[in-house]
Amino acid sequence: MFDREYQCVVIGGGHAGVEAALAASRMGCETLLVTLSFPTIGQMSCNPAVGGVGKGQLVKEIDCLGGEMALAADRTGIQFRRLNASKGQAVRSSRCQSDRKQYREYMQDVIRRQARLTVLEDEACALLVRHSQITGVRTSQGLTLGARAVVIAGGTFLNGRIHIGKTIVPGGRIDEPACVRLAASLSELGFEVLSFKTGTPPRLDGKTIDFSSLEEQHSDNPPLPFSFRTPSIPPGQALRPCYITRTCEKTHDIIRANMHLSPMYSGQIHSTGVRYCPSIEDKLKKFSDKLSHHVFLEPEGLETDEYYPNGISTGLPAEVQEAFVRSIPGLERVKINRYGYSIEHGVIRPTELKATLETKRIRGLYCAGQVNGTTGYEEAAAQGIVAGINAACAVLGKEPLILGRDESYIGVLIDDLTTKGTEEPYRMFTSRVEYRLIIREDNADKRLMKYGYELGLLPGADYDGMLRKYELIDKEIFHLQSTVVSPGPDIDRVLEKNNSSPLRQPTPLSLILKRPEMTYAMIAPFNGNLKDQALPVIEQVEYEIKYEGFIKRQLKDVEKFRHIENIKIPGNIDYSRIPGLSIEIQQKLLSFRPLTLGQANRISGVTPAAISILMIYLKKLSLERARG
Repeated sequence: MFDREYQCVVIGGGHAGVEAALAASRMGCETLLVTLSFPTIGQMSCNPAVGGVGKGQLVKEIDCLGGEMALAADRTGIQFRRLNASKGQAVRSSRCQSDRKQYREYMQDVIRRQARLTVLEDEACALLVRHSQITGVRTSQGLTLGARAVVIAGGTFLNGRIHIGKTIVPGGRIDEPACVRLAASLSELGFEVLSFKTGTPPRLDGKTIDFSSLEEQHSDNPPLPFSFRTPSIPPGQALRPCYITRTCEKTHDIIRANMHLSPMYSGQIHSTGVRYCPSIEDKLKKFSDKLSHHVFLEPEGLETDEYYPNGISTGLPAEVQEAFVRSIPGLERVKINRYGYSIEHGVIRPTELKATLETKRIRGLYCAGQVNGTTGYEEAAAQGIVAGINAACAVLGKEPLILGRDESYIGVLIDDLTTKGTEEPYRMFTSRVEYRLIIREDNADKRLMKYGYELGLLPGADYDGMLRKYELIDKEIFHLQSTVVSPGPDIDRVLEKNNSSPLRQPTPLSLILKRPEMTYAMIAPFNGNLKDQALPVIEQVEYEIKYEGFIKRQLKDVEKFRHIENIKIPGNIDYSRIPGLSIEIQQKLLSFRPLTLGQANRISGVTPAAISILMIYLKKLSLERARG
């Protein structure tokens, strides 16, 4: 019946597809990765960077589940920075500039060496389904590929259309074809295929940029790795600075004069664009009072002179791009190697998905990445590893992985998508995470490595190392709480030097550290045990002590809401039989089919009164079943 058979088939070799394919194969499934071209696996389609505010947390969590993105970033990074470093640990996020070519080659090498993973260069053009169960995929070469689970990770290729001014070209990326038939197959199966818009800026020849008047932005020293499995970034690896310039009034005048030629404002594009990463045209429309906007000139790699001008994504015609780019300080004589463009691509409503990223409509069919309405490499990779894990779990008869909002950014991302949906490309931010004091970058290993280890995606040595690390941290916290320092000239000198009041009575070191102006390094001479430990370990001790009260309060909040998160809703529940639920709420619950009362509580329009009614009904149902 089938030309070839696999346990899992993954469609697409972008960031979501790579993580999905690696996870499934590493868990023991014979996996096939279907991609249009092997040389574009792991391609950084937009900016050559990993992480960012809210995104660095996702990368750390992917790492703790056994994913590859953090290791790739560490190996190929050419600049590392910690964002919000002057703020609290809860909002600090890592970001690195990667060598675009090295990143792609690293991922391709990992794919090439992975056991139980095969790559097929072909186009997946139809999904094969029987009795609402996925059975395989048909390709453009006429192959029928049997599969017990399929992950769609098509990126921007699904119905992709590229816009440069009035020119429209079908494509998933510049010079690469769109996947139209796969989108049609989804429509035929009953999925509504919507359209979102994203874009990219022009690429610039660095040899023609005047850097002399621009602000340099160097890597942190020492650079901190993304992966908990990377001991350190080798000296000399982070070699290239970024540069900062700004648009000016002349830039804005040129763009305003040609706004009617922008695909977004000429009526050519009707799709919803990215609110939090807007094109330069959007910025001028939405922030008309601003006289200038930052442009970050980011190097594409160590062996190229090409630069990515982060901040001027555009779909304007080529000649307009030439004019406005050359009005920006430092770019007056710049050569454009490739023009920016806008791209429309197909998405399905993420509310069609379960929390496992399996579709509600078709068993065994999973979706990950931009097809679910997200934007960004990190959001895609996070969904990819979860979809790959759950596809493998389904095949192997294991319990699925569902991460909670109280334990991960990935849990917030997937819960937001599957319970609230999105009317625009979704991007992760720290502000979306209600429990960000307890789910931070620095403690992702404590929160999630147990899953990576239990799923067979992390070796025991990594898991044991994490346990030893937190034994050390807990021991030092106890030590600081139980070590008392008496008033005296030595401690008073340190306190006075740091504008802190002297001691009036014997005081635990932990209470001294709680003072806002004090750090661990300042009190370490008075019996701190971690002087020679890595900075992340010291920072965790400091954070846990300084924010102890806030953390305890947030843990209480988690416990308060956990009881409804744990109340499961039967998949076959008949909402029309529940007295007191309005028809509108019945329809919402039927459409979303939440797995738990907590998920139901987050569906837009489902009232607290409806949740109370549903809770009472579920308790009654449980009692009736217990009686037999």
